[in-house]
Amino acid sequence: MRRLNIAPLRAALALFVGLALWQAVVWLTDVPRFILPGPGRVGLALWDNAALLAEHARFTVINLLTGLAAGVALGVATALNLALSPGARMMLRPMLIFAQAVPVFALAPILTLWLGYGAASKIVIVMLVIYFPVTSAFFDGLMRLPPPLADMAQMMHATPLRRLFLLQVPHALPALASGLRLAVVYAPFAVIIGEWVGSSRGLGHLMLLANGRGQTELMFASLIVLAGMSLLLFAAVERLVR
Repeated sequence: MRRLNIAPLRAALALFVGLALWQAVVWLTDVPRFILPGPGRVGLALWDNAALLAEHARFTVINLLTGLAAGVALGVATALNLALSPGARMMLRPMLIFAQAVPVFALAPILTLWLGYGAASKIVIVMLVIYFPVTSAFFDGLMRLPPPLADMAQMMHATPLRRLFLLQVPHALPALASGLRLAVVYAPFAVIIGEWVGSSRGLGHLMLLANGRGQTELMFASLIVLAGMSLLLFAAVERLVR
């Protein structure tokens, strides 16, 4: 007999419990709706502003996926270079650690000043935020080759490139998967921060606009759309890495 997949049921149950608790807080505290609207009002805002939300979400998704792809590609390339070259490790790794000590979010106004209010500044912010986790996780995995495999490569006189791509990279794929999981968690925050700092489009811009106009329901609706995008992205990456 085919086993029933209970993961969707658990997700639906968690969603139902969360909405029930949300509505219970609204009823019990009698909080004004401009501070905390109920889920029904937020759902109505989602329905009434579906076209507006879709337009801004498209801009956010494009920046998010572009920055994510660029950051992962750059992180993988850097980790491979560090694993292959002792000179690169000596020169680049201290620079990476120093760069990570500077909060990327603090650089968001500067990047917006340099690159403008368009997509470029948001893509660079996302790329910088996820670059270090991917690089660090993948590099650590590349350098943790089990001693028996390292001895076998030495006995067979494997070249550094063959040792890297035939032994180290396959062994480091789980570490890369961990880096990707971190990347998809950080990336939505990064793109929203970029849109908050300066943008004329995107869900972050729409949230600031709704907040300034007192449209709390629309602000929560934008947040829900962003959360849904983040969950879908995480589920896609989780399926990919498995």
